[in-house]
Amino acid sequence: MKPLLLFLSGCILPGVGGAVGSIVGHRFGTSGLWVGGVAGGLLGSVAVAWMATRAGWIPAARRTGTALGTAVGFLVAAAIATNTLSSPVGPILSTLVAGVGAVVGSRQFGSRPAA
Repeated sequence: MKPLLLFLSGCILPGVGGAVGSIVGHRFGTSGLWVGGVAGGLLGSVAVAWMATRAGWIPAARRTGTALGTAVGFLVAAAIATNTLSSPVGPILSTLVAGVGAVVGSRQFGSRPAA
């Protein structure tokens, strides 16, 4: 159940952060819209890792890996979404990439035992 919750939050929070960032950044023109969207999505990625640690879905040692995995997934999703704007399918399905990044990051990265 915990990986599913992590996946769902990884799909939702960076997307919401990107949307809010785009709205705020739009005040500063087209460049602000893009910068705001990326910055908001990256902040949402950090929020996923923080929330997952607080909820007990991941151990604290995996917080950084989860944040990095989600951030990379969000950046890939943003690239997919911007290149498939002619259809709603690409941008909608691209949100799944950030969720996958959160789960993979929580399992692959983090502190290593001392040798």
